Amino acid sequence: MSADPGDGRPTLVKCLVWDLDDTLWKGTLLEDGEVRVPDEVRDVVLELDARGVLQSVASKNDHDQAWARLERLGLAEYFVLPRIGWGPKSESVRAIADRLNFAHGAVAFIDDQPIERAEVEYGVPEVRCYTAEQAASLPELPEFSPEVVTVDARHRRHMYLAGFERDAARSEFGGPDEGFLRSLDLVMGIGRAGVEELSRVEELTLRTSQMNATGVHYSDATLRSLVTDPAHEVLVTTLTDRFGPHGAVGVALVEKCAAVWHLKLLATSCRVVSFGVGAAVLNWLVDQAARAGVHLVADFRPTGRNRIMEIAYRFAGFTEEPCACRDAVPRPSGADVQRLHLVSEHREAPATMRVEAVDLA
Repeated sequence: MSADPGDGRPTLVKCLVWDLDDTLWKGTLLEDGEVRVPDEVRDVVLELDARGVLQSVASKNDHDQAWARLERLGLAEYFVLPRIGWGPKSESVRAIADRLNFAHGAVAFIDDQPIERAEVEYGVPEVRCYTAEQAASLPELPEFSPEVVTVDARHRRHMYLAGFERDAARSEFGGPDEGFLRSLDLVMGIGRAGVEELSRVEELTLRTSQMNATGVHYSDATLRSLVTDPAHEVLVTTLTDRFGPHGAVGVALVEKCAAVWHLKLLATSCRVVSFGVGAAVLNWLVDQAARAGVHLVADFRPTGRNRIMEIAYRFAGFTEEPCACRDAVPRPSGADVQRLHLVSEHREAPATMRVEAVDLA
């Protein structure tokens, strides 16, 4: 079992792939006709879903008959990218992992048949395999137990399903990218972080690398202290469209001084780069600063992976031109932190999305 470097904890399972006959349900569908899902197994499906663990199916069965039975049992909605047919289960598990863009070590497979588990272990050796007898105890295992279940995690299945529909629409759209973005009815929300959002904010500062302006990780305790500090704004960006929610996709940390606002951190999820979220947040913040009559100072620290964020800052108008207001903001620790400056001005909202945001001015 693979472990995270440094802390010894097993790598969390992001997707559990279920066999059906004598695993998810009792009985063999094509032989018995009637099958049932034990209450304890149903509870596992619901609990893992609530924790943000995606679930899928790799089963040797007639697809239409098996899927109809899952629908009758009220469980079909919990399984994404099901693979029901007669091919090798290792190929099904690999296809599911690759479509989700998950490392194979973050995927697990459960099956009652030793030969099927062995075939998967041989074909995709990083995938962890479990026996049907272990089903009820899976939520007790550390690899299925995230330390914190974020707001987004509880809606992960819905966000992935919306993403699949969105991707299909993009592939079918024949016009330019801007036209496709307009067709999505994008709504970007920017609001002050509440207690529920803090775990996701911490996660964004920890996991986001390409679109993190400083690479600094803010702990939950630090974020809680800043949320209650009247001099700081901890802002969370969300995104939705006609297919559904993208969830929390960005965080900004701003210290408001008398003549200047200090943008200490800007981080956005890499999965929404193509929607222009980073640029939209920066333009909104510049406009808010203009309304308040202050300049903006932003920290940027090159990490080797966040060049795209530096480009976003420069494109928004941030420079290293001298200004007296820069001296009003304490210098950040670390010689590699750049201090960028911008004279704020009114900015229009992007044409491809509607912005619903708090007023900082």
